[in-house]
Amino acid sequence: MKSFVIKSLICCSLLIGLESFRTPSVTANNDLQPTTPSIVRIAPLAPIFDDRTRLAELAGRRARVAEAVGTKGILILFSTEPRVYTNDVNYEYRQENNLYYLTSLKQNNATVVLLPGNEQLSEILFMPRRNPALETWTGHMYSAEEASQISGIKEIWESSEFEPFLSALRNRQPYRPKPEHILLSARPADAGTVSMLGFEKLFAAAAKNEGELYLLVPSESDSREYKREQRFAADWSRSASGFGIKNITPVFDNLRQRKSPMEIAFMQHAIDITTEAHERAWLGAATAKWEYEVDALVAYTFKLRNADHWGYPSIVGCGPNATTLHYEESQGPVTSGNLLLMDVGAEYEHYSADVTRTFPANGRFSTSQAEVYQIVYDAQEAGAKVAKPGALISDVHRAASEVIKNGLLKLGLITDRDSTQYRIWFMHGTSHWLGMNVHDVGSYGSKLEPGMVFTNEPGIYVRPDALDNKPSNMSDAEWEKFKTAVKPAFEKYKGIGVRIEDDMLVTPDGVKWLTEALPRKIADIEAFIAKGRAEARQNGN
Repeated sequence: MKSFVIKSLICCSLLIGLESFRTPSVTANNDLQPTTPSIVRIAPLAPIFDDRTRLAELAGRRARVAEAVGTKGILILFSTEPRVYTNDVNYEYRQENNLYYLTSLKQNNATVVLLPGNEQLSEILFMPRRNPALETWTGHMYSAEEASQISGIKEIWESSEFEPFLSALRNRQPYRPKPEHILLSARPADAGTVSMLGFEKLFAAAAKNEGELYLLVPSESDSREYKREQRFAADWSRSASGFGIKNITPVFDNLRQRKSPMEIAFMQHAIDITTEAHERAWLGAATAKWEYEVDALVAYTFKLRNADHWGYPSIVGCGPNATTLHYEESQGPVTSGNLLLMDVGAEYEHYSADVTRTFPANGRFSTSQAEVYQIVYDAQEAGAKVAKPGALISDVHRAASEVIKNGLLKLGLITDRDSTQYRIWFMHGTSHWLGMNVHDVGSYGSKLEPGMVFTNEPGIYVRPDALDNKPSNMSDAEWEKFKTAVKPAFEKYKGIGVRIEDDMLVTPDGVKWLTEALPRKIADIEAFIAKGRAEARQNGN
């Protein structure tokens, strides 16, 4: 967990408006860094919001969730359980997205309860009391005052009080801990003498078996992420409490699909860090012998600019490795004359970037590489042109796919543009939602609205073994005929993988390319690499 002082208090400083938050960045100690070519776009300073603005945003989110839960319901959100890396070593802790969305709390062992029908006690945070002995080993724990300053929640109880609270809830009895177990409260010290503590509406509904307990309980029987919630729901259902289990996931999915200006600011910063990482890596590839050396420049930049982490494992593949969609090993050689595909994204304040560029390791596209690249570029442009309020993600994919089909037919890699042959070379969708997950929540049947963010990422992948694997929808005779027809083109383009991916914000008039600062055209990529590598040589790097 990053220190509260380092990061959480940063977000409590002076408000900087969205139009002005891109100020020149203060870099780390230059004496410890190699000289950075001036052409590299250094990520600007992180966006900063004052307490009033930030807490109002969080309170507004909780209010919208509470409205969906209703006066007959209660919402319980658990923090993420630590994930074991091996033995007594855990993975770096990352808070559950929806709890973070409502509180900005990053600490483990936090539980949030919303009681919309209770006018006296509408929200409670359960958290552990600070433990100096534990802090000696694992670092700073939130005090109740710090947790309240970050989240805006003013009723904070010791985590040991959660089970007694649940027991009272099952029995439809009001509950308030003894004063020594209340870490923070805006209520009078004698508030516990109030007869029902505001639980009347909730318990009246439960008495009629109309109470509703909302949890994050996905439809799959064995969730990868929400096992604790599923265990809790199963245990709860065995008791006759008057509360039926309800899934709150669709409510969060709907809210998170539309980003606020604050969320967009955090996403833009993650993208700015990613842009700098891309550009540093493009220049570093000139002397790299292995993919992992290029990947290391990405990881270095993420750390240098204080990103939380990556939003997903970086993909850095040269030559044929670029034709594997989720190639994560970074163990192949970087060879002059091959393309290098980089799909990387920093995460900042829980928001992920997702940016792909494909560039020539030696700085110049060959004719065949440029032919494939231009088709993908034109497909991406076509997808962006149809993206506007009222359109669907499927419209973006359809527009890009039409360009891909025409291009593949022209290259000789397909013989029928109206068939599914193109899926041999372009096998994924063009877009996905982007936000707190790299593949973020939201319905793909939703029409685009201002504030939605999605990726635009067509690609063509001429895998060296592509003609060794017959598609299931082709007969043997059709497959042999197809292979004979496309064999010359296949030999020409074999091993070329190209993907271009940008992050798009829906606006009232169309889309804004949040990744527009990173070169995308063939000429611009070549010019950037030539200028940057020349300057690096002059500086002795």
